[in-house]
Amino acid sequence: MREAHRLGIVGWVKNRSDGSVELEAEGPPAQIAALLAWCERGPPAANVTHVVVEQQPATGHDDDFDVTW
Repeated sequence: MREAHRLGIVGWVKNRSDGSVELEAEGPPAQIAALLAWCERGPPAANVTHVVVEQQPATGHDDDFDVTW
C-alpha cells in the first residue's frame, strides 16, 4: 500500500487465505511498471516466488489505494 501511495497509484490489495496477494492497480504506465518491479521483490520480510500479471481495462472506480479484507 505504501509503495502504491508513493507512486500515485489507485486500487486495492488484499492477502488471500492461501498466502498469496491479490492486487488491482490503476495509474500511468511508468508508475504501474515501477509497482510491478517492486512486487517482484516485495517488502523486506516477503518471500516472493512469482508474480502473475493480468492486464484489464481501467475502471476508474478507485480514488485511493486501500487494503481490503
